[in-house]
This record gives sequence, C-alpha cells and structure tokens, in this order.
Amino acid sequence: MRVSRHLVPLLGLCAAVVVTSEASASTITQNVSWTIDRAGTTAKYRITAYGDSIYAGYRGSLSSVARRSAPTVDGEYLSKLWNADIETIRRTKSGAVASDIYNNKIVAERSYMQTANTRVVTFEMCGNDGLQARSNFAGQSGTCNLGVLDTALNNCTTYVQNAMSYINNNAYGGTKLKVVANLYYPGYDADNALSSCTIGGAKQNKQNVFLPYIAKMNWRMCNFASQYGFACADDFAQYMGADYDSNGDGQIDSEALRYVQGESEAAYVTRITSTLRSTVRDANVHFVNAGTSYDYIQSDNTHGTYLGATVSVGLLGGTGSGTSAAYFTDAQIVGGKNPVWNQYGHDRMGWAISVGNPATP
Repeated sequence: MRVSRHLVPLLGLCAAVVVTSEASASTITQNVSWTIDRAGTTAKYRITAYGDSIYAGYRGSLSSVARRSAPTVDGEYLSKLWNADIETIRRTKSGAVASDIYNNKIVAERSYMQTANTRVVTFEMCGNDGLQARSNFAGQSGTCNLGVLDTALNNCTTYVQNAMSYINNNAYGGTKLKVVANLYYPGYDADNALSSCTIGGAKQNKQNVFLPYIAKMNWRMCNFASQYGFACADDFAQYMGADYDSNGDGQIDSEALRYVQGESEAAYVTRITSTLRSTVRDANVHFVNAGTSYDYIQSDNTHGTYLGATVSVGLLGGTGSGTSAAYFTDAQIVGGKNPVWNQYGHDRMGWAISVGNPATP
C-alpha cells in the first residue's frame, strides 16, 4: 500500500516567478512566530529556527506556509516533555543561499536567539546553493563545468561553520540544545538521466554527479556539528532510507545511512554513493515497511509534505503568528513519536530535530 501525500496545488504564476523549485536568485521572507499553548502552565520557552524554505514550511504560496513545519513539530514534542508553552520562532527566507541565511537571518536577526527563554536554536541552509548549481549544470552544453558545484560545496562549508561559531557566541547562555539539519535529495529519481554537457566526450548521469556533492555537504555539516557542540539531524538518512532492512544486511536502511561520528569524509561518501547506494531512494516513496510507503515531497518535487493548517505571512511574504494547542494529545505521543512521525516530510524532520531534546528546560 502506498499513501500519497501530494498536498499542494501547482504553483501560481506569481509564486513561480519569485520562488521556484529550482531555487532562482529571488528570495522572499516567510517568518512565523507560533506558540504551542499547553493547558495548566504559564512557563514558556523558545525554539529559534533559521533557514530557507524548508524551515519556512513553503507550500507553493507567497502568502501562507505550513503551520507545522519541522521546528514547530519539535515544539509540540517539547511542550509535552517540559510541560510548558513553547514558542517557535522561524526566521526564514525562501530561496536564500547559505550566505544570505547567515548574514541576513542568523547575524542580522540574532536577537531572536538571545532572549532569556531561548532553549533550542536550530538552522538549516545550503539547499538553494545546491539547487542553483544543479540547475546551472543541467542547463549546460558542450564540456561540463563542475566549478558551479564546487562553489556551492565551498560556500556551504564556509557558512555552516560560520553559523555554528556565531550561534555559539551569541545565543542565550541558557540554551540547552543547538541543532543543524542537513540536506535530503529532492528530485533524486528525476536526476537519473543524462546531462546535455559532456566529460571526456560522454554525457553524464546527473544523479551520479550530484550525489557525491550532497554527501560531502552533509558530512561536513554533521562533522562541524560534532566539533561545535551541535546535534545533527540527518535528514538525508531520514528521508532517503527505508525504515526496514531492504537489502538484507541486518541494518534498517535509514539507520545504516546515518552519519557516523569519526568516519572520514571519503569513507562516508563511498558508503552513500556506492556501498549503500541501492538503499538510497527518492523521498516521494518513503517505505516505512516493505508494503507501505508515504510521500515526503510535495508536488513541486522539492519541499516536504506536512499535516495540518497553514498560517498567513502577508500577501507577498512577511511574518505570521498565532497560538494553538499541540496537534496531538499527550496520550498520542508514544516513545517520543507522534502517530504520523514517519508519514510526512515535516513530521519526520521535526522528530529528527527532537531526538536531542533535553529532559528539562
């Protein structure tokens, strides 16, 4: 049985011009401040999340985003764990590359992680660096220029490290958890096609070209996390690997694909691109067991699926806010997982962020 999660209609013309699934140079601010209101408590703690369209909860609209994007899903888990209200502050810019998120969100909007009630700071970046480089490569003719991919990798490396250092030096001193979320690979199956450009006179399989670059970005994010005191939410493993042992090696695929602290970059890249390559699958068909799959990617083949309502952020982007109870009751969260933790892209990412949550605020 496969359960489809295509929740979003085709982009309107205006949205397609401003933010495309291939990450044009245009960007749009889509901030959200949402409070999980828990009955019987007045204590309130904050999650501050910086990023691009992924944390924004982009859904093909300039004016609204998913209410329960990954950081807010984590807020629901924390509300139960800490018996407290949790405000999730999502300072995001859809379409932004890593340098933009670093300079214009993390640095320029540092005040959001400096409040005395801040307990979790998380960020994600580099997806648009990769998407823009991929789009450039896919449009090339003649001899392939891998320089655009090298530049994306180098920029990601620089700004991820800068972001961690800056957050360490500027987040509220009582912050209990810092998390970086790495990249899943949107459009994995679509990239299983030949390029128009050539290397050594031969057209290249685009998936074979792009996967090592994503693997290097992801290894560096998680490796820096171990150096700077961050947790690493391994979205690549969570999205791209099945939740059962599909190849008979004795390991659940999504566990086997995870970053392993201490493993070299070269060894990790080999494991992802060769040793376990057969277990890497498009996240449009995420198998939770051998007979059941869910669609983690919206119809734009880029952004994560989500459950629940949307929140308005203004006609042409801006900031939205509101308050609601957690989507699920305490009784529905069992073993630190809500009932749909593995059925939607944002719920899966939110759970991955939550794994490092401290027991107390």
